[in-house]
Amino acid sequence: MTRLLLPAGAMLALLLAAPEGQASGCIAARPNTELAADEASAVYDCLQDILREGYRQGDKRWIPADYVEDYRSWAPASRYPAFSPAHGGRHLVTYVNQVGAQDYLRFSEGKVQMPVGSLIAAESFSVDERGRAQPGPLFLMEKVEPGRSPQTDDWFYMAVAPNGSPMVMDVISSCGTCHQGQLGQRGGLGYPPAEARLAR
Repeated sequence: MTRLLLPAGAMLALLLAAPEGQASGCIAARPNTELAADEASAVYDCLQDILREGYRQGDKRWIPADYVEDYRSWAPASRYPAFSPAHGGRHLVTYVNQVGAQDYLRFSEGKVQMPVGSLIAAESFSVDERGRAQPGPLFLMEKVEPGRSPQTDDWFYMAVAPNGSPMVMDVISSCGTCHQGQLGQRGGLGYPPAEARLAR
């Protein structure tokens, strides 16, 4: 089994942040899949400091710490947190570093050859059937040198849990099945839905 590859008007009540593992205190007007763009944005406004501080906690081990520190300085790719069934039914806010921004932000449906050093980060959160928001992982993708990871089209996949711990996972089944199996025709790139994309 392949393991994690090493260096690849919304109604909202804002409550106090709860301890780790419990609800965040951010409450949406509706359940997860029914959130409109402004409602999802309001949840993110409530959660964004909780997400950032959670991801920053602790030792990142095989994940470069500067990726976690710097991703919000990268180019945003989404206008609002977009729902993604492929990421556990979470809403994602996507960023791309300077190396990859020009190519990624074209949102091409054809084969895209991203430059080595391209980094994509996606913050995530979920909202349950009662509207309670919960922080999700920070998903990261890094484009590496040709031939370094042929099974993943030379992408390294990484994820940081909401408490800052690196997540160990089988990247072939957890990431590659979708990115290479279903999105291989465009170089493994997943994009925000068309209506959520940030136009350049």
